[in-house]
Amino acid sequence: MRGPVVVVGDTLLDRDVEGMVNRLCPDSPVPVLDETSAVDRPGGAGLAAVFAAAQGADVVLVTALADDAGGARLSALLAAAGVRVYPLALCGATPEKIRLRARGRVLLRHDRGGASGEPGQPSDEVLRVIGAASAVLVSDYGRGVARQPALRAALAATRAPVVWDPHPRGPAAVPGVHLATPNESEVRELVPALPGASRLATASRGAQGLRRRWRAGAVAVTLGGDGALLCHAGSTPLVVPTPGSAEGDTCGAGDRFAAAASLALAEGALVSEAVQAAVAEASAYVAGGGVAAALPPPVGARGEPVSRTRRSAPSLSGVVGSGADRVGVAAVAGLLAEVRAAGGTVVATGGCFDLLHAGHVATLQAARQLGDCLIVCVNSDASVAGLKGSDRPVMAEGDRARLLAALGCVDAVMVFDEPTPDAVLSWLRPDVWVKGGDYATGGGDATTLPEAEVLRRWGGNTVVVPYLDGRSTTDMIARSGGRGAGVDPAFGRAEHPVVAPVSMTREGTR
Repeated sequence: MRGPVVVVGDTLLDRDVEGMVNRLCPDSPVPVLDETSAVDRPGGAGLAAVFAAAQGADVVLVTALADDAGGARLSALLAAAGVRVYPLALCGATPEKIRLRARGRVLLRHDRGGASGEPGQPSDEVLRVIGAASAVLVSDYGRGVARQPALRAALAATRAPVVWDPHPRGPAAVPGVHLATPNESEVRELVPALPGASRLATASRGAQGLRRRWRAGAVAVTLGGDGALLCHAGSTPLVVPTPGSAEGDTCGAGDRFAAAASLALAEGALVSEAVQAAVAEASAYVAGGGVAAALPPPVGARGEPVSRTRRSAPSLSGVVGSGADRVGVAAVAGLLAEVRAAGGTVVATGGCFDLLHAGHVATLQAARQLGDCLIVCVNSDASVAGLKGSDRPVMAEGDRARLLAALGCVDAVMVFDEPTPDAVLSWLRPDVWVKGGDYATGGGDATTLPEAEVLRRWGGNTVVVPYLDGRSTTDMIARSGGRGAGVDPAFGRAEHPVVAPVSMTREGTR
């Protein structure tokens, strides 16, 4: 492959709630589900991206993420699956699809998240990565990403093969896609069937109608357990049967089909070869147990402290005041909404902050002056131990977070479990990411910061601010007779561009 496989589309948060039904509700004749377990996973375009990454591909997901707990959860799940997220802003809430299941059967599906929000404008980096793709999969779930004008222009212009997995509520495919992959029901909604026509005749007529309407190279209609019907420019369709009969959970089978076809086209396969490979992959997926067996073990959800109501003043001057709980996803989400609604600048920084010292405080004060709020991303205990050894951290994550939140220059704090802050950054989408560095040796290239590539995905900037020399968590531990080595990743010496604020007071430069 010459470039990544790029998946473009709407991502949902899917949750399977498993339980047992042993009785009826006393006030209504409905079954009572006693929950035994619950598993979160990316849905929609996110699921297709996870499937492609699980096959070893370099996968980029262009999707819209909301400033809420669901968006944060999706970022963590996608990062854990090896998917690089190029996020767009999303107004409104994260769409969620919850399946209540007992003994492998779905009793009820509960959708929430409300009407689809408007996705934000893609950055130049998003448009560049689409142009450099080895293949593009548009996984449309009818919530707006596939309608975004700049994205559609980039999809129409790319030389990579484009696979379009449509949705009845979504837009038409851009002209010239290599392959569209609707299922039977979607074809019937998009191209009305003739009365009395057979199943194959209906699928063939619908596929040819969509191919002409969308000026697509080919249309493959998925037929569930019977495989797929592929229509090219010729009059005779190709029927690709499944290798064997399989029954099971079909949730995600369409995404598996589209992802497999995209990977095959990225490797140079013919469209007919790609469809045959996709049928085989989707059939094996259902026979193997479906989504529960196909995905890697999910990452755990981070527990949240009980959160009190945040300040609600509409202006930026109201945002900077504090007295409420500032720790956790809910607090951060509320802050993001307030600052962005007022047109403000979001600044973030991160690190272990094990034994908070004057060097940390000076850097945080300097960072706060670069925007209208400062969010601090703190490595969890498990993350610190992985980076610095089993004898660290000295202070537990809850204490570290509370100390940081008590500082006047800090507006909110979020704890993350991963070794790097990439996942939380993809959700936060800060305008500025700050690291502490040596002012005397500053002035290097910002791209040397490990987070610089992530910030470029949405047009953010990375900077270094001075730190107070001679302050080191490791030195403090050594002087106290404790153990532990390493440098706090947020405040290590490095040659980077340095921003020197005019004032170290909160009311300084904006």
